Amino acid sequence: MPDTGRVGGGGLDPVALRELADTAKLRGAALGATSLDFRAECVRTHRLSLSDGELEDIGESEDTGFAVRVVRHGTWGWAGDCELTVAAVDRAVRDAVSLAETLSTANRRPVALVEEPVHHDLEWASPCRVDPFTVPVAERIGLLADWSRTLLAQPGVDHVEASVTQVREEKFYADSAGTTTFQRRVRIHPELTAMSTGRRHVGVRMTAPPTARGWEYLRGDGWDFDAELRALPGLLAEKRAARPVRPGRYDLLVDSTHLWMPLHESIGHATELDRALGDEAAFAGGTFATPDLIGTLRYGSPLLNVTGDRTDPYGLATVGYDDEGVRAQSWSLISDGILTGCQTDRHTAGRIGLRRSNGCAFAESARFAPMQRMPNVSLTPAPDGPGLDELIAGIDDGIYLAGEGSYSIDMQRRNFQFTADRARRIHRGQLAEPLDGVAYQADTLEFWRAMEAVGGPETYVLNGALDCGKGQPGQLAPVSHGAPAAVFAGIRVLETGQEGGL
Repeated sequence: MPDTGRVGGGGLDPVALRELADTAKLRGAALGATSLDFRAECVRTHRLSLSDGELEDIGESEDTGFAVRVVRHGTWGWAGDCELTVAAVDRAVRDAVSLAETLSTANRRPVALVEEPVHHDLEWASPCRVDPFTVPVAERIGLLADWSRTLLAQPGVDHVEASVTQVREEKFYADSAGTTTFQRRVRIHPELTAMSTGRRHVGVRMTAPPTARGWEYLRGDGWDFDAELRALPGLLAEKRAARPVRPGRYDLLVDSTHLWMPLHESIGHATELDRALGDEAAFAGGTFATPDLIGTLRYGSPLLNVTGDRTDPYGLATVGYDDEGVRAQSWSLISDGILTGCQTDRHTAGRIGLRRSNGCAFAESARFAPMQRMPNVSLTPAPDGPGLDELIAGIDDGIYLAGEGSYSIDMQRRNFQFTADRARRIHRGQLAEPLDGVAYQADTLEFWRAMEAVGGPETYVLNGALDCGKGQPGQLAPVSHGAPAAVFAGIRVLETGQEGGL
């Protein structure tokens, strides 16, 4: 079991917030609100970056405030303030109710929230042994500087960019049904890029993912950073020597450090119910995976098993409760290749006949109203599946892809193009020369139906991002994606850089 040490030194007082929440509930009931939730948040973010071992930028921000959301005449109303006072709460409730009354004349779909048991939990916290905000800034800078100097001492490494972003999020929630929760989450993301500026300007990124851990992560608890530092100069040399790929169709062996990206874009966003219902089209469009296809759509090969999850100990989207008071849970999105579920909040769940939300309401901070956001969406490894070497040995003519690259996908989540940070040819079951300019194109269903082998647990890594964007006005949300390595047969590959071929 992971160490679930609590994070201390926060900025919110749950006892005082209970009193403010009670004020909001009483005032809302008096004004005719049929439902009310009160959410107070303190989100603290710190980022520092170094260039060639020297401090380049450092900054910290704190976003503290509260929000009140009501239902009146079957219509949402929302308001908030940065002052945690009785007077500010009273104003916000009146403003939220007034907004709902004004909008109700144009509302053609009354809000109906599915039921959720009442919860009382003031103790939930993400796993963290060393709160990164208690670590002296000099120590944080010193660690990145040591990493940078280690790499700069290696032949062929001309420049190093290093950074670390850390976030501590505290959230108090209470609603008119009686639920009261308080939770703290910590997340951290170290980034490192080694670059060569010789005949060809190339760079290679460290693959350590962002995670819901404390500073102990950067001290080696959960990732082997020493191994990353040893590997990067060699990977950089390979990238300098890479030859342009010859366009065609290839079997792709996609490493877990890259596979999380198509998983995020073509399954994670595609199974968001608000997109399918037409409620959300801003920023990233709609989806083809509509709820009428649940249970019948063959999304991928029988090897494709994908879960939506809010409970993975180190997942960036893991919570105790969502922003509608729904307890975190895990559920199937795709089973044996068939679409089996979607992501819901308490409003959208009822619209497709579900009796309970699976807990996907989230707001970036108290400055925003909650919307349906992605949980950790992960591809299940084969329990007794092959390791990476065995997957390579099974490919006669293919390409191995690893690390984050660029992507593009259409507004319905069907047609996409991805690049990776690194690529190597696979020839007769062996890794061969490094390749340059590799991009692959596919239709979502074509791609996942072409998955013909899935790696075992030893190839599985929980990757992700701190900044998944959605909505208008735009909101960011952290999310993780676990994935093993996997093989996809006959995928179209393009050459995006220099002319030439194998």
